[in-house]
Amino acid sequence: MKHVLKLFSLLVVISALWIGLLQASIIPRSHTWLVSFFLCFDVLLFMSNYCNAVSLNDIAEAKDFLKQKGVDVGSD
Repeated sequence: MKHVLKLFSLLVVISALWIGLLQASIIPRSHTWLVSFFLCFDVLLFMSNYCNAVSLNDIAEAKDFLKQKGVDVGSD
């Protein structure tokens, strides 16, 4: 659950920055959709990599926990 909150807060911060850039007219309106696409793609890629790393870490922790309890979890 902690990881979901981290990802959600990251998304909120990025959204706030993006809205701020649009309101301040720092990014020209003609480039808005292009920059939005690349920003969304980068965020999705980061979240995918982050979730994979967290999942692998959680699996390793679960295996260690089960081994300590005497459960055979198979080969690594």
